[in-house]
Amino acid sequence: DLSSTWSSMRSFITEGEPALEAASKMVKEATDTHALADVVIKAPIYDPEKIVCIGLNYKDHAAESGMTIPETPVFFAKYPPSIIGPNETIILPPESKEVDYEVEMVIVIGKKGRRIKKEDAMNHVLGYTVGHDVSARDLQLGGAKQWVKGKCWETFAPIGPAIVTKDLIPDIHKCRIWCSLNGKMMQDSNTDQLAFNVPELVSYLSGVMTLTPGDLIFTGTPPGVGFARKPPVFLKEGDSVTVGIEGLGELTNNVKDEQL
Repeated sequence: DLSSTWSSMRSFITEGEPALEAASKMVKEATDTHALADVVIKAPIYDPEKIVCIGLNYKDHAAESGMTIPETPVFFAKYPPSIIGPNETIILPPESKEVDYEVEMVIVIGKKGRRIKKEDAMNHVLGYTVGHDVSARDLQLGGAKQWVKGKCWETFAPIGPAIVTKDLIPDIHKCRIWCSLNGKMMQDSNTDQLAFNVPELVSYLSGVMTLTPGDLIFTGTPPGVGFARKPPVFLKEGDSVTVGIEGLGELTNNVKDEQL
């Protein structure tokens, strides 16, 4: 039970390499095991200081959207109440009729840094997890075009099923990434389509803000999103969405209307 030593995943990450070594030792010496089917997997981190999300960061998605890749990363924010874990429920707010899906690779920051050089950026990365940037398109793109307003609703940031440390992924920029809706494949691409890669994003964002352990960076989504389809496809009550990335696993969330 790691909670007897660390109060949260954020405190665990902050301790750095000694925490990873201690946890590895605990796992190797553990005698009490449980079948995966008998446990509830929660989001790997619930209290990041920051959730930063990148827009228009897949070359194939920008082409699908009829937009050009920006000269520098476009970013917006979500907030900790948006986070849910595998098998938890995405809640559709009545204020939106056009809630969309977006699978994303999420960077997990492991070491504090400000104005980090690209060549040093990976030293500040702990690892990665799978993310789902649920998006209310009519609030994001309609009217005043407020991206945060369309992205920050509670339950709009499912993540999981685990944080995979960077040493276990041979090349995060060569991983298949996908999303299925009710068993139908909707997004199927590869992280080699990223316009701004992991070191570039970490370096750029650290020039704007201090990155701290546990911060999450959603890195953008590939093509196949619902609003770009003809006719458009939006989430509705009863849907089941699965997002996954090669080497990181997958997570599934069901969808329900908010009960007022």
